[in-house]
Amino acid sequence: MKRTLLAFLLLFVTVAASAADGYRIKLKFTDYKDSFVYLAHYFAKPLPTIYKLDSAKVDKNGVAVLQSKEKTLGGIYIILPEDKSGYFEFLLNNGDDMSITATMKTTPASAKFTGSPENDRFSKYMTYLVDFGKRNQKLEEDLKNAKTKADTQAIYDKGKVLGEELENYRNGVIKQYPGTLLTNIFKAMKEPKVPSGKHLLPDGSVDSNFAYNYFKSHYWDEFDFNDDRLIHTPIYDQKLDEYFNKLVLPVTDSVEKEANELLKKTRGRKELFKYTLHWVTQWAQNSKIMGMDEVFVYMVENYYMKGDAYWLDDETLKKYIDRAQKVAPNVIGNLAPELNMTTIDGKPSKLSSVNAKYTLLVFWAPDCGHCQTEMPQIDSAYKAELKAKGVKIYAVKVGDEEQQWKDYIKKHNLNEWTHVHNPEHTSNYKADYDVYGTPSIYLLDERKIIRGKKLDHSNIGTVIEMLEKREAANKNGAK
Repeated sequence: MKRTLLAFLLLFVTVAASAADGYRIKLKFTDYKDSFVYLAHYFAKPLPTIYKLDSAKVDKNGVAVLQSKEKTLGGIYIILPEDKSGYFEFLLNNGDDMSITATMKTTPASAKFTGSPENDRFSKYMTYLVDFGKRNQKLEEDLKNAKTKADTQAIYDKGKVLGEELENYRNGVIKQYPGTLLTNIFKAMKEPKVPSGKHLLPDGSVDSNFAYNYFKSHYWDEFDFNDDRLIHTPIYDQKLDEYFNKLVLPVTDSVEKEANELLKKTRGRKELFKYTLHWVTQWAQNSKIMGMDEVFVYMVENYYMKGDAYWLDDETLKKYIDRAQKVAPNVIGNLAPELNMTTIDGKPSKLSSVNAKYTLLVFWAPDCGHCQTEMPQIDSAYKAELKAKGVKIYAVKVGDEEQQWKDYIKKHNLNEWTHVHNPEHTSNYKADYDVYGTPSIYLLDERKIIRGKKLDHSNIGTVIEMLEKREAANKNGAK
C-alpha cells in the first residue's frame, strides 16, 4: 500500500513537472561563442517579419541556455545569432525542455535535438524539403530546355508526381501524429482538391462556377482555428491575403459576411482573433477597391466600438473611431451631404440643385499636380461619353488659390462644369466628404445617392454602365 501511494505521488510530481509553463532550451554550438543568440518567432507572416522573444549569452564553450517560466504560446521559433551568420527554425511548445546542438554555418541541416521527438520529425521534414527543392529545381531547368510539346507534358507529369509525394509525406505525419503542432501546421498549409469530372446544375447545364465555389467553400476546412499556435507560423497572413484578394467577391456585403465568419471561428482564441480583426480592418481601410471603406466603418462599429480590440490603448482606439466617424457619412449608398457653395461668378449654389441623372462631384485644387493632369482627362471623358449619359460636373475648389483657379479653368476650357468654392469657409465639406487629398471624385445618382467614389477619368464610365445594367436587371426582375 505504501509503495502504491509512493508511486502515485512520484507520478503526480512527474506530471506536474512536465506540465510546467515556459521553456528551457540548452544550445551547444560548435562554431559560435562569446556572443549573443536570440529566440524569435513568426507572427502570421513569413520572413523577414519575426519577433524577438528572448536572448542569452553564448559562452566560450559555445553553450547558452534560453529559459522562461512564463506561459509561452508555441509555434515555429527561430534561433538567430547576433551576427546573423545563419539561423534555424524549430518547433516550440509551452513546457518544452530540450537540448540543441548545431554548427551555425551549416544550419539547419546540422541542428540535432534531444528531448523533443516532434523536432526530430520537423528536422527530418526540413531535410526532406532540401532534397525536394533540388528535384523541383531540376524539373524547372528541364522545362526551360524542353523542345517539344511532349517533352513539356512529360515534365509537368513528373512535377505532379513530385507534388503528390510531398502531399503524401505530410499526410503521413498527419495520420500518425494527430493533434500535434506539426500536424496542425501541415493541415493549415493544405488547399482544397476540387473533384474532377463534369458538374451539373439542377437544370442539367454545366456548372462553370463549380471549381471556384468548391475551392472557396472548403478553403478553411483543414485550418484548426482552435490552435492559437498557428499565429506563430508564416501561414495565416498568406491565407488571409489569398482568401480576401482572390476568392471573396469584392463587394461590401460579401466581405463583411466573410469577416464575421472568420471572427466567429477565432472567437476565444486570443492571437488568431486579434490578427484577423486587425488584418481585415487594415485591408479594408487601405483598399483601393471602391466601397471597401464601408467595410472599415462596419468593422469599427461592430467590433472596435464594442470592446473587441482588447490590445489597443484608449488613444489608439479613439483614432479608429474618429476615422470611422469621418468616413461613415460618405460611404456608397448614403445620401450625399448637402453643399452650400459659391459659383465662380459669386452666386450661391447648392449641390442638391444640380438637375442631372448623374452628378460627378469633383474636389480639386489648381496647385495640385495630380489634379492638373486629371482635370483635362475628366473633361475629355465628359465630352466623349459622360455627357451623353446624363452626367453633369459639380467641381469644388479646395484651397484659397482663387486667381490660379480661374486661370486654369479658362486655359483648359472647362466651361461646361459648375465651378464652386467656399470663400467664407462656412462649409464643412472636407469632413463630410473626407477630402484630405485631391482630386477626390464621387459619382451621385439623380437622387444624390453616392454610387461611386475614389474614381478617376478611366473608370467613371464603367461604374455608370454597371449601375445601368443593375437597374435594367432589377426592372426585368420586377416584371
